[in-house]
Amino acid sequence: MDFSQTIIQWYNGNKRDLPWRNTTDPYVIWLSEIILQQTRVDQGMPYFYRFAEKYPTVSHFAAASEDEVLSLWQGLGYYSRGRNMLKTARLVQQQYKGVFPHKYSDLISLKGIGEYTAAAISSFAANEAQAVVDGNVNRVLARYFGIDEPINSNKGKKQFQQIANDLLDRQYPGMHNQAIMEFGALQCKPKNPACNICPLRETCFAYSNNLVKSLPVKLKKNSIKNRYFNYFLIADGENVLLNKRGDTDIWANMYDLPLIETPTQVTPAQLFPSGQTTTLFQTALALLKAYPVKKHILTHQHIYISFYQVSVSRDELKLQPTWFFTTPDDLKALALPKPILMFLAAFIGQ
Repeated sequence: MDFSQTIIQWYNGNKRDLPWRNTTDPYVIWLSEIILQQTRVDQGMPYFYRFAEKYPTVSHFAAASEDEVLSLWQGLGYYSRGRNMLKTARLVQQQYKGVFPHKYSDLISLKGIGEYTAAAISSFAANEAQAVVDGNVNRVLARYFGIDEPINSNKGKKQFQQIANDLLDRQYPGMHNQAIMEFGALQCKPKNPACNICPLRETCFAYSNNLVKSLPVKLKKNSIKNRYFNYFLIADGENVLLNKRGDTDIWANMYDLPLIETPTQVTPAQLFPSGQTTTLFQTALALLKAYPVKKHILTHQHIYISFYQVSVSRDELKLQPTWFFTTPDDLKALALPKPILMFLAAFIGQ
């Protein structure tokens, strides 16, 4: 039995029952693929159902506002995915009259859809012979064939794509792609793979040469950047002062609190000499409470977040163009980064 037949047979007996596997609708498949990028299935599943219910067609999605989409995306991370999805939905509405394309050549031109996603959608929706290569596929191929070329190097990407193309079952490409991805997710896992019951172990290079833990090889990530955010909580009765973020940094176009970013971690005494500060606000703020520092981890950044509850007369407060007061009810409809959302939820719930 060849490689493809073996993993398809394994897939038929071990696959998970996932909702996007019971359809050939390219729109539904697209929803699942984008939501599950950089996201575990158990974490992404509720978001998939949420989006599918809120936007049952791409036309419904295209009619949404960015705030609505980001609010629905809240807590999933990598918010650029949500923004790109909205751009794609609007483009499909305009160029394809609300009919989501299923051909690789059309899909690859859409915002936020790369080679992997285009291959996945086209093969799952239309059985187009396009081989998918994601992290799970890379791991299976690296171990099975004993490839030590880094999977994230330019040479490695080309090599793994070529091998995936050569292995692809041209008669059942969609099934083949689903099978090898699921095999990597459940059988050939990053840690503690089930080699003792693996149907490929007799011909697997890594298993035969005790290299399972060494493969695949990946180039080291870029160094992590540390950032220090000092947020100010200003309340006027039940209303809270928010800030609309710009579109060039993390959490683009989302909402947070007025912020001072410092090059290093600062103490409340440094930020509030004599218990007050005038920086940023052009008026004196009295410190009411300093909360413990929270660490928020992003892919290439570690954010150290300090929250300070302060008091100030609203008449003396000079609002910047991006600042505005909002009610707790209106807050629910706004897209806030997870650490801001959790902090405000706890504060309002007090």
